Amino acid sequence: MRPELFLVLAAVTCAAGKPLSKAATAKNKLLLISFDGFRWDYDQDVETPHLDRLVVDGVKAKYITPPMLTMTSPSHFTTITGRWVEDHEVVHNMMFNATTNLKVPHKQTLTRSEWWDNGVLPLWITAQNQGLKTASFFYPGGGANYSGQAVTRAVVEEVGHPDDNETEWRQNVDTVLNWFTEEDFDFVTLYYGEPDNVGHAKGPDHPRRKEIIRQIDRTIGYLREAISRLDLNDSLNVIITSDHGMTTVKKRPQVDEIILNKYLNLIQLNSFELLDYGGFGILTPRPGQEQKVFDALSNAPNLTVYKKDEIPESFHLAKSKRLPPIVVVADLGFNLNSRFIVYVNKGDHGYHNGEMDMKTIFRAFGPSFKRNFLSEPFDSIHIYPLMCHLLQIQPAPHNGSLAVTENMLQHNGGLQRAPVSVAVLLSMLISMFYVL
Repeated sequence: MRPELFLVLAAVTCAAGKPLSKAATAKNKLLLISFDGFRWDYDQDVETPHLDRLVVDGVKAKYITPPMLTMTSPSHFTTITGRWVEDHEVVHNMMFNATTNLKVPHKQTLTRSEWWDNGVLPLWITAQNQGLKTASFFYPGGGANYSGQAVTRAVVEEVGHPDDNETEWRQNVDTVLNWFTEEDFDFVTLYYGEPDNVGHAKGPDHPRRKEIIRQIDRTIGYLREAISRLDLNDSLNVIITSDHGMTTVKKRPQVDEIILNKYLNLIQLNSFELLDYGGFGILTPRPGQEQKVFDALSNAPNLTVYKKDEIPESFHLAKSKRLPPIVVVADLGFNLNSRFIVYVNKGDHGYHNGEMDMKTIFRAFGPSFKRNFLSEPFDSIHIYPLMCHLLQIQPAPHNGSLAVTENMLQHNGGLQRAPVSVAVLLSMLISMFYVL
């Protein structure tokens, strides 16, 4: 063999990231679990022995910061795509059309692909395109199609489905773990609607919220027992996180509601509004009325109004094509009320993601994670590249960075080059051969 060709072959072999040891390239599976509305400190006023055990057996972040918007669909889609909201364009829980005044409730939106499919691929599809089997159980976005591609298996939560049935929670754990053991799935997302529902209905300080946290803790204990029983301890990584926190809604007589119709005539000046939904609101003024709407709302107390093109860059919202021209963010705990709609929530979210009440949890354990490791806080945008690394796949374009989370991994992150395909290797070999 010519010496030059031998050097080419050696270089290509190195590029392939050939394993030096089995441990370095063992392909583990990944389970991502989200507990909707699990505020970062919800386990601090409740006995949670199983969550506490995860601190010893795995990784805990002090807290993580969700994106603006601190709502279920936008935040979950940021986690599963690694993109800011202005990039993935899921800009609200409700699907809407500011031109036609269409408004679709959250759970009815879960199967509307036109709301989710905006050119950004979620991790399920990216992983499937690289040969992995993926599934979604109730996770927002899992029931949509992306450029005609569907998640290999998707279970979508139906409207009116109860979220707090502990027996069903355990059955769901059994189901997804069987997907790993019986059907060789590689990546599964599992979503629970609590403690969000109880936080809205009762408030974050209510005893019922504390009982739901105990129920979550028991479920995590059941999960870990099932992982051991199914002999998955050495092959399954688990990430447990959430989408946003929760805060107590300030009520009369202590405070006055922010009734926006007191400050401007919404019918005369506005053509579209979505205002009665937590601490975040959007408006489309009638032609020529944008400045008048902005000025009027600037006089309203306990909120901040932005023109879309003047939104702070840190929000990562201004580039959105879907977001209307005016954005309103209420001060923490103040609810937006467009006219005189009766507001029943005792707790809510949608507020500025810098508020501690909007921060959420991060736990991880499994063969790739260190034990007894406390991570500094980080933005949820960085979970995506971590998951891609754990699955050993090439990520789609994203806004996160593996450098933020690599210190929580075994072997200083164990950074390995992703496998290079045979076609790429041949192309490299042929090109280099002709150069020689």
